[in-house]
Order: sequence, then structure tokens, then C-alpha cells
Amino acid sequence: MSREECLICKAPLEYLVRDELMECAICHKKEPSKTRCVKGHYVCNECHTQGMDCIFGLCLAETSADPVVILRKMMDQPFCHMHGPEHHVMVGAALLTAYKNAGGRLELEKALHEMYSRGKEVPGGACGFWGACGAGISAGQFLAIVTDSTPLAREPWGLSNQMTARALESIGKAGGPRCCKRDSFLAVLAAVDFVREHFGVEMERTVPVCSYSPENGQCIGRRCPFSKARRQNPKVAFLCVHNSYRSQMAEALGKKLAGDVFNSFSAGTSPTARINPDAVRLIKQIYGIDMEQTQHSKSLEQLPAVDIVVTMGCNVQCPTLPCSHREDWGLDDPSGKGDQEFLATIARIEEKILDLKHRIQKGELG
Repeated sequence: MSREECLICKAPLEYLVRDELMECAICHKKEPSKTRCVKGHYVCNECHTQGMDCIFGLCLAETSADPVVILRKMMDQPFCHMHGPEHHVMVGAALLTAYKNAGGRLELEKALHEMYSRGKEVPGGACGFWGACGAGISAGQFLAIVTDSTPLAREPWGLSNQMTARALESIGKAGGPRCCKRDSFLAVLAAVDFVREHFGVEMERTVPVCSYSPENGQCIGRRCPFSKARRQNPKVAFLCVHNSYRSQMAEALGKKLAGDVFNSFSAGTSPTARINPDAVRLIKQIYGIDMEQTQHSKSLEQLPAVDIVVTMGCNVQCPTLPCSHREDWGLDDPSGKGDQEFLATIARIEEKILDLKHRIQKGELG
């Protein structure tokens, strides 16, 4: 797959500091612009987005409530290039469609036409020249359309601006140079979270793995939250002194509740011969997991190389265990205190496992 830049000759693009009068190499319209390829070719926004009106049929026929899935279908269409202002429409259109399919109240066809009109007003290069990526602006336009916001509205106006700010913050934290695919995914995921928090509409949330990097001459590689290299499931080690109950329960629940996101291991600085029988009994009773059959006590030396170390709250010091992230969960020792204490600890471990899973999915730990 070739790296895509100029639509005419595939040469790299260059961005000027000030506008110059340029002639579109396709329609020959003359207009001021800061963007052309190094060989001098300029393509206007209208020609760059030729054929984008096919999104109406695509969105109206779509049944998914996952905007990432819908967005990727648009990205696979012939009109969509690696970079370009088409993304400024596509983000909002995917969100409108998923919002409707998730139960949001919306007249979709009318909303899509409004999104098409507004999104096309945001020019290519806005991310660098305006300091506001068009994908993030598109997420704000989506919410403005959903809420019927106007410049004189109160709550819709505030929410729409908050939505744009949330999307732009996510995009800005990833850093440059621009990638229209990465920035579009970040804007969409920010919108899914924002809509769930403020409207109670649960769009589906898929964190994609990028397949576009061969086309992107400025791909940021592992810095991208969607890179294949970064999305290798990290190895998480749960550590305590005896590797008898807390760390063993964390390993078991990590495998059951987050096995699709990270690989779970456990070990102890002074491991015992067997797993605590109360832990075995309660984990089997609640989750159907027989830890005596699937796990055993291990020393630190028996662990593979890990990415994340989680200590249980027992002052375990592991200076010889390299990792990219370390945290302590501060769990109380439930041994000898009865089932209620064990159950409270198990509930706390489940809560922390799900939180860890969520943070890894969002690319917050690396």
C-alpha cells in the first residue's frame, strides 16, 4: 500500500504560513490556500471530497450503534483519502447515526444533511492553522445538531462547546503531526463517553486497531493510541508477599473480566505452597473459577517480562522487576476475618480490574 499525499502525483504535501492564490488541478478554480504538494499541485476542498454524498445512503441503511464501525465503513469508500476535509463531515455523520441507532431521539436524514453542510465549511488544515482539528469540531457540531443549539441557547450551547473541548483535548494530547484517521477516532470516542455521561445514551464503544499507517508518511507509531504495536495485550503482574489470596484472586478475575485487553499473572516475594482455601472457595462460588486447577503460587523469578506491576497493598518491594507502569491497590488483608471481609476484598478487586481494563483501552497506561 503506497503512502498517500497529493491526489494528483502522490508527492508529499507542504503547508505555507500564509495564503497564496492557487489553481485547483482538477476543476481549475482559483482561490487562496496554504496547502499544495511539493510539485505545486493544489486540490480544492470540493474536488477532494467528490463522491462524499454517498454517506447519506450508507448512514440511513446502517443499524450499528458503534460510531467507530460506521466511521470505518466510510473510510473504506473511494471518496475518503488518508487525510482531508471529508473527515470533518464523517465524524459527525457517524456519531449521528450511532446516536439514533442507540435510541437517541433524532430525525436522522435531516440531521445528516445539516452535518454535511456544516462539516464542509471546516477547511482542510484547520488542525494546524486554526488550532482546532476539524474532527474535534465535527464532534461538537454533532452535539449542537442533536441538542438544536444556537448562539442564544443556554445548556445546548454550553454542552456543544464542552463536547468540542473534550474532543480537542484528546486529539491534542496525542500530539502531532496530524493524522485524520487517529484524530477522527479520538473525537468519536470522546463523544461516546460525553453522550453517555450527559444524556444517558449508550452508543457502543470500540477502540480500533489502526490499519492505515502504511498510507501515512507522518505516522507517529507507538505514540498513537491505536497503533498495532501499542495494542499488543500488555502483561500485568499482580504481586503480594505470599501469592496466596489477593494476588491470586486478581489474576483469576483479570483473566475472566479483562482477558481480551491484558494478560494476567501473579507472584509473591515469599510464595506459600498453596492458595488460600477461602479464596479458592469464594472465587469458585461467585465466578465458577477453580483456582486450584488453573493457578498456583509462584515467585517473582517465574514471571515473564511484564509491562504493568500492581502490588496489592502489602508493601511489596520489587526493584528487580522492570515495567512501564507500577501502581498499588492498597487492599486490606482479609485472611482470618471471615467471608464478609473476603467478599468485600473480592468486590474491590473486581472494581479495580475493570478500571485497569478501561484505562488500558483508552491508552492511558504505556
